[in-house]
Amino acid sequence: MGASYYTTLDADHLVSFHSYTTRSDTVDVAYVRLSDDGGATWAEPKTWPTQFPTEAGIRRRHPRGGYVDPATGRYISVWTEGVLPTDDPIEGMRQWKLHYSVSGDGGVSDLVNGQIMHEGSQYNEVDHLPGISVGRNCVMIGDLGQRPLTRSDGVILIPVQSSPVGPDGDYNNPGAGFTYTDCLLLMGKWQKSGELAWTTSNRIVGDPARTTRGMIEPTIAELDDGSILMVMRGSNDALPSLPGHKWMARSVDGGESWSKPAPWTYSDGHPFFSPSACSQLIPHSSGMLLWMGNICAENPRGNSPRYPIVLGEVDRGTGLLNRESVTVIDDRKPGEHERLTLSNFYTREEHGSGDLLLHHPRFFAHAHPEDSEDGWTADLMCHRIKVDTL
Repeated sequence: MGASYYTTLDADHLVSFHSYTTRSDTVDVAYVRLSDDGGATWAEPKTWPTQFPTEAGIRRRHPRGGYVDPATGRYISVWTEGVLPTDDPIEGMRQWKLHYSVSGDGGVSDLVNGQIMHEGSQYNEVDHLPGISVGRNCVMIGDLGQRPLTRSDGVILIPVQSSPVGPDGDYNNPGAGFTYTDCLLLMGKWQKSGELAWTTSNRIVGDPARTTRGMIEPTIAELDDGSILMVMRGSNDALPSLPGHKWMARSVDGGESWSKPAPWTYSDGHPFFSPSACSQLIPHSSGMLLWMGNICAENPRGNSPRYPIVLGEVDRGTGLLNRESVTVIDDRKPGEHERLTLSNFYTREEHGSGDLLLHHPRFFAHAHPEDSEDGWTADLMCHRIKVDTL
């Protein structure tokens, strides 16, 4: 899996991350490369270590992308990190925290490198954000579509997810699914030192009777009236009779507070089926707001099916998806496995052309129904998509 990101505003400098994984929610090894010609050529990849043995367990970290702040030109990189006592990925629900770095030279060197902690003397490496403590619950970026946004006043907004706690202060899963999370924003305000002073928004809390894993993997964009739209992954994995949707919430105060989450619909008000999978809102230089994700014809069951992958335009007034604009980008083909996964993707707009570059692996594509192990291996692909802006 992996993606590539611009590291400067005015040149074709790029960084590429790609990683290998042999089990769910674990990065075995990752590599980073740089390009100064828009990706036509790349420097030799360097290893970006992802696991470190400690006395308390295995410290793991997962790269979660980069972002150039349009207000300052600084490049911000974020990753999820935590110590897993027995190296079980599910332990991350009590351990994950977020780290970031800031670069002023296009990602070549770091001005800042450290853990994201809320401003205030009461916060530290363990109690790092309001209501979030290492060992009890977590904050994380689940997938690459969780792109930052710079507010009009220069504040950096990063959409994240966090496991909730119950009355005993420990991780609580009220939906009885595989995991359970709420969504929120991290808000970073630039300091003279080049660091970001961090605060958080209110949590966006789902109803476990309607989405059994809560709100997951948020993606955000600004609408024409200045409000912020958040689209989130839900799930019906523990109650497959529930309709599987994407969920939406909207903020009219810069992301501080949010409307109650509701199923995301087409502009005509009709809901659509979508599996429990990541998605991405993509502001385009034409002024269009695009969305990429999975829409399925019938009600999904949890994560499946994660095909087809589609692209559509979001109404910048209502924040809803224009049904007529939805276009299939890739789909399951005859002979491909029913567990084909067209997800875990990242899309960016290419400078100059306005084309979208979709990075994603097509895994399980060649597996045989009787052999679930065959077909795991997948290349990381890049699709070029022409966008009709007329």
